[in-house]
Amino acid sequence: MKQQTLGGFERYGKTTRRAQFLTDMDRIVPWAELAAVVDPVYPKVSQAGGRPPIPLDRMLRIYFLQLWFNLSDPAVQEALYDSAAMRSFAGVDLGAEAAPDETTVCKFRHFLERHKLGKKLLSSVNEHLKRNGIKISNGTIVDATIISAPSSTKNKDGQRDPKMHQTAKGELGKELTSRVGFNG
Repeated sequence: MKQQTLGGFERYGKTTRRAQFLTDMDRIVPWAELAAVVDPVYPKVSQAGGRPPIPLDRMLRIYFLQLWFNLSDPAVQEALYDSAAMRSFAGVDLGAEAAPDETTVCKFRHFLERHKLGKKLLSSVNEHLKRNGIKISNGTIVDATIISAPSSTKNKDGQRDPKMHQTAKGELGKELTSRVGFNG
C-alpha cells in the first residue's frame, strides 16, 4: 500500500466549487452581526462549572452549512470529518478538538427555534446576500441510484408513460447536474 501524504501537503490540488462557495460566504456574510443577535441568549460559561459551550461563531457556521447543503444533524457531523473545506469554514481543527457531535448540533438548532432566531438569521443572511447580488437556491436529489429494470417504458395499455424516463449508466450525473445545478 502506498503511503499517503499529510493533509495540507498535497502537491496537486484544486479549489472545488464547494470550497470557493464557503470562502465567499466566509467573506460576505456578516458573521459578527449574526453572533450579536444570538449572543444575548447564548449560554455562557457558568461559575458552577460544567462543559463550556462551543463558540457561537462555530455553531452559527455549522447551522448555515446545514441550510446551504441540506444536511441533517448526523450528516453535518460526518461532513465536518470528511470535508477539509467545511472544517476550515466552521473553524474545526481536528488536531486540537473533535467536531461538534450531532446531538450538540441538534440542541443548537432547537435553541435557535426556541428563541425564534433561526428564520430571523436566515432572512438576514439571504437579504445581505441579495444586496450583494447573490441568490442561494438548492436542489435535492433523492436516491439517484441506477437500478436494473426492463427497457420498456410502456404501461399495461401498451402506451408510453410520459412520466417514465430512461438513462444509460454514466449519463445520470450529467443529466442531474444540468437539471439541479450545484448543490455541494
